[in-house]
Amino acid sequence: MQSHLKILESGLSIPALKMQPFWRISFSGPHEDLDRIFEEMIKIHNFEYGKTDRNAFVSAAGLEYYRPMEGTPTGAENDLRKRPNIVEMRLAIPPDESLLKSLLEIIYNFHSYYEPPISVEPFLRSATTGLDDSDNPYRWWNTVGDWKKA
Repeated sequence: MQSHLKILESGLSIPALKMQPFWRISFSGPHEDLDRIFEEMIKIHNFEYGKTDRNAFVSAAGLEYYRPMEGTPTGAENDLRKRPNIVEMRLAIPPDESLLKSLLEIIYNFHSYYEPPISVEPFLRSATTGLDDSDNPYRWWNTVGDWKKA
């Protein structure tokens, strides 16, 4: 267990990649909330990944199940609710408590839920070391091309 924690704190590497410590922020909510939240988040952080920025992942839409209990803004209900078009957004940041707090404030303030479901977890993220693999037959530029040109 201790070696696992040490790797999460310090990372590891192989010749082609460095695995670096990051924090993953995940939250779910209505699809229509995400652009509003992300636009505010990128005002304070670039979400860089290699030579790109504004990186985030959004899952396919699904159903959210819940039943309001006493103390919720809508009041207690007996029936189970099923809300469609709920997605999850995942972003990565360097381990920085101040940045994390600022981003959590943005999610809370711009989310339509009074208690947005947010999680934060440590993980390792890859970064290339700059090896020349331009002739690698499995890279997209050596196969059918970029997905944007399809």
